[in-house]
Amino acid sequence: MNSIITYCKESYDELVHKVTWPTNKELTSQAILVLSASIIIALLVGAIDFVFEWVLKLIYSLFY
Repeated sequence: MNSIITYCKESYDELVHKVTWPTNKELTSQAILVLSASIIIALLVGAIDFVFEWVLKLIYSLFY
Protein backbone atom coordinates (compact mmCIF):
# COMPACT_ATOMS: atom_id res chain seq x y z
CA MET A 1 0.00 0.00 0.00
CA ASN A 2 2.91 2.36 0.70
CA SER A 3 4.20 1.91 -2.83
CA ILE A 4 0.87 3.09 -4.27
CA ILE A 5 0.89 6.17 -2.05
CA THR A 6 4.50 6.90 -2.97
CA TYR A 7 3.67 6.50 -6.66
CA CYS A 8 0.76 8.93 -6.39
CA LYS A 9 2.85 11.52 -4.52
CA GLU A 10 5.71 11.29 -7.03
CA SER A 11 3.29 11.51 -9.96
CA TYR A 12 1.68 14.61 -8.49
CA ASP A 13 5.08 16.19 -7.81
CA GLU A 14 6.19 15.53 -11.37
CA LEU A 15 3.00 16.97 -12.87
CA VAL A 16 3.14 20.09 -10.74
CA HIS A 17 6.86 20.89 -10.75
CA LYS A 18 8.55 19.15 -13.68
CA VAL A 19 6.06 19.17 -16.56
CA THR A 20 6.14 22.17 -18.87
CA TRP A 21 2.56 23.01 -19.80
CA PRO A 22 1.82 24.97 -23.00
CA THR A 23 0.53 28.51 -22.80
CA ASN A 24 -2.96 29.36 -24.00
CA LYS A 25 -1.53 30.90 -27.17
CA GLU A 26 0.53 27.77 -27.95
CA LEU A 27 -2.41 25.52 -27.19
CA THR A 28 -4.74 27.54 -29.41
CA SER A 29 -2.32 27.59 -32.34
CA GLN A 30 -1.69 23.84 -32.08
CA ALA A 31 -5.43 23.13 -31.87
CA ILE A 32 -6.05 25.23 -34.99
CA LEU A 33 -3.24 23.39 -36.78
CA VAL A 34 -4.69 19.98 -35.88
CA LEU A 35 -8.19 21.07 -36.88
CA SER A 36 -6.96 22.44 -40.22
CA ALA A 37 -4.97 19.30 -40.98
CA SER A 38 -7.96 17.12 -40.08
CA ILE A 39 -10.24 19.06 -42.41
CA ILE A 40 -7.72 18.91 -45.27
CA ILE A 41 -7.22 15.16 -44.84
CA ALA A 42 -10.99 14.61 -44.67
CA LEU A 43 -11.46 16.57 -47.90
CA LEU A 44 -8.70 14.58 -49.62
CA VAL A 45 -10.16 11.25 -48.52
CA GLY A 46 -13.61 12.40 -49.65
CA ALA A 47 -12.27 13.46 -53.05
CA ILE A 48 -10.45 10.15 -53.51
CA ASP A 49 -13.62 8.28 -52.54
CA PHE A 50 -15.64 10.32 -55.03
CA VAL A 51 -13.15 9.59 -57.84
CA PHE A 52 -13.04 5.86 -57.06
CA GLU A 53 -16.83 5.72 -56.96
CA TRP A 54 -17.07 7.49 -60.32
CA VAL A 55 -14.45 5.19 -61.91
CA LEU A 56 -16.11 2.03 -60.58
CA LYS A 57 -19.54 3.15 -61.78
CA LEU A 58 -18.03 3.81 -65.21
CA ILE A 59 -16.41 0.36 -65.29
CA TYR A 60 -19.57 -1.40 -64.13
CA SER A 61 -21.69 0.44 -66.68
CA LEU A 62 -19.38 -0.76 -69.47
CA PHE A 63 -19.54 -4.44 -68.50
CA TYR A 64 -23.02 -4.86 -67.01
